[in-house]
Amino acid sequence: MDQATNLRRMIKGESDRIHILKKGNKDGLFSTINTPEVIAITSGKGGVGKTNVVGNLAIACQRMGKKVLIFDADLGLANIDIIYGINPKHSIEDVITGKKELSQIIVKGPEDVAIIPASSGVQELAHLTEGQKINLLNEFDVLNNMFDVLLVDTGAGISSNVIYFNLAAEERMVVVTPEPTSITDAYALIKVMFYQHGIKNFLLLLNMVKNEKEAKSVYQNLSKAVSRFLRDISLDYVGFIPWDSLLQESVTKRKPVMCCYPESSSSNSFTELANHLLRQTDRRPMDGNIKFFWKRLMSGAVD
Repeated sequence: MDQATNLRRMIKGESDRIHILKKGNKDGLFSTINTPEVIAITSGKGGVGKTNVVGNLAIACQRMGKKVLIFDADLGLANIDIIYGINPKHSIEDVITGKKELSQIIVKGPEDVAIIPASSGVQELAHLTEGQKINLLNEFDVLNNMFDVLLVDTGAGISSNVIYFNLAAEERMVVVTPEPTSITDAYALIKVMFYQHGIKNFLLLLNMVKNEKEAKSVYQNLSKAVSRFLRDISLDYVGFIPWDSLLQESVTKRKPVMCCYPESSSSNSFTELANHLLRQTDRRPMDGNIKFFWKRLMSGAVD
């Protein structure tokens, strides 16, 4: 029996259990078991290691006892399958078109991290019929009770799709490298999100840096520019991932560095990042969840 079959059975069982709870809840007191954190991992430009961050951060969170779901929303370059060494046969588009149920397209990666594979069909979420929206929301209501963290791997840049997923997420983590173009493009992404959509809160992760000193230097420079020209924005430093040759080797092997080289400097940094984000999760207002994320997507987060 393969992992996908096991996952389908688990989702089916959870769905039946929720149905029974709701049916017996005549007073309308039923509430979701979890209120998962929904974080969009994004960047101003490609080549900054964004998907590597998503794949390894998911494993780090999973090792801390959290159930993690990745939604591969990088429609142009869907790379989570490369990082994880998997070959999904189906995608969210099959659910939208009614060919498959959600439980049939979710696959499992290393250490039981669950993945919703990417598809160009996600672009049609804002144009679904009311019946299709209701069906999808019901399916994602089940996921809301099964996972603690949803990581959304967006595309890079300031295209409508990238903005679309960032707006729907509860939090946005921008991945930046020390390269001037990466910093400039990150600033451009933040500027567009702020001026055109009123988004004021961002997390900043420095990737492929020499050390913490370089990471904080880049953060401080970008933070100064944001404070000067984009007032009222909160840009929070969440950590850094050092440049690591072992991480590069893991990509060649099509395995996450957390699995190949768990004692490497980059693996340790992913663990620290997960710790930081999960501590924030414990303090945040309990008002975000997976179903809310999908409802915003399907209602058209971007006009």
